Amino acid sequence: MITRVRGRHAAAFILSTAAALTTVTVSGTPASAAGALDGVWRMDGYGTVLSVEDGGRRMREYETTGIGCLPGDVTELTPTTATLEPTGPGRARLGWAGSVGHRTLRRVAALPATCRDPKPAKDARAVFDTFWQTYAENYPFFKMKGVDWQAVRDRYRPHITNRTTDDELFTILTKMVEPLHDGHTYVTRGDCRAKPDNCFGGHRADTPFPSEELIKKIDASIAAQVGADRLQEWGQGHGKGKIAFAELPDGTGYLRLTGFVNYTDDHTFEADSAELDRALDAVFTPQRVRSLRGLVLDLRFNGGGSDRLGLHVAERLTNRPYTAYLKQARNDPGNPGKFTPAEPVRVLPHRGGPVYTGPVALLTGRLTISAGETTTQALMGRAPGVVRIGQNTNGSFSDVLERRLPNEWRFGLPNEVFRDAGTGRSYDGDGIAPDVRTPVFTDAEFAAGRDSALTEARRRLTSG
Repeated sequence: MITRVRGRHAAAFILSTAAALTTVTVSGTPASAAGALDGVWRMDGYGTVLSVEDGGRRMREYETTGIGCLPGDVTELTPTTATLEPTGPGRARLGWAGSVGHRTLRRVAALPATCRDPKPAKDARAVFDTFWQTYAENYPFFKMKGVDWQAVRDRYRPHITNRTTDDELFTILTKMVEPLHDGHTYVTRGDCRAKPDNCFGGHRADTPFPSEELIKKIDASIAAQVGADRLQEWGQGHGKGKIAFAELPDGTGYLRLTGFVNYTDDHTFEADSAELDRALDAVFTPQRVRSLRGLVLDLRFNGGGSDRLGLHVAERLTNRPYTAYLKQARNDPGNPGKFTPAEPVRVLPHRGGPVYTGPVALLTGRLTISAGETTTQALMGRAPGVVRIGQNTNGSFSDVLERRLPNEWRFGLPNEVFRDAGTGRSYDGDGIAPDVRTPVFTDAEFAAGRDSALTEARRRLTSG
């Protein structure tokens, strides 16, 4: 399945519908055309073949590489999950509800022969080979990370025998990808919460996973700086509110988002979208968008989620449409430098209420990850410009290509690049740099009761 890592899963591992032409539609496609979608389709990039069934209402994924095929998820196609529409003879496009951009599909005559194998090999060698081959065909950043993937195979493959234990195999797989220091890589073999050793997640060498103690310090610092009694909270799913707002005595507003997923206990994009919009409706009232001297948007501790929800925020901060970024996926198993055509992702002004077009200061840091980073990138095209304050973001932008292994373990890796709409630059690895560099959530800041990034943001917003 192609998705972005969600919720606690995301934090632990660092941290579109078509217009209806008739009144009856299937997945945003006219019912008269839906049946024509049945059949087998190969996706550009993503190593995926789809079998569309039941009059275009259901699709089965097959996860393919040059050495094999494993059955993936079955998805009921609805506007709240995924949409599929024809775009020409033998062509179609797929959109996921919580993601941005589309996947291009090309009709093929039948499933690959390897997808029809009723008993694929499940031994340790088959697991290793599937894991290595999936990275070889889909991971775009080996050169940037300084990793020779063929050398990784040559080093570890001889250690895999018919006597290799599950523990040994899991250790080898994690050792293979740990040097990538990539927050969108993971391997799991069971329940992570019950047994943390069942799970491995990549992260930057300079940014370990945030501990519960650090999270408590961050929350306490924010409450002390803005006033706990001023903070309104939304998005209470799975515990503490993930959306918070305070109107401050200096006339500025403070909006904090710690993720773009799991705002409710429904575990659906539809519910998360509704809760975020409810919060943003309460924040951006007609009176407030006129009276605010400036807005501080705090994404310094944001574990990601849905890029689409990040765009919901950007859409409340502009009265003109613009391109947020360009999105493309690796599209050649033999060449990490070849990608699908870049698809522009647009920010469209919110039409259901007022928008705020005044000064915005955006706070970022190394714990600004994934959808937190694509939201940061989306705001780079805003006019008037947004001043970024703090530290570089994490440098992990891509959706996560989630895959199975023959033994039913799971793993994930990035296979996409989000590029600057003007320059074509990718910010993977280094992250997006701030305009003004300040400390972010350091021991010295906590000890002094200081928040330099927030102080600087408020100073800039009120000094004009």
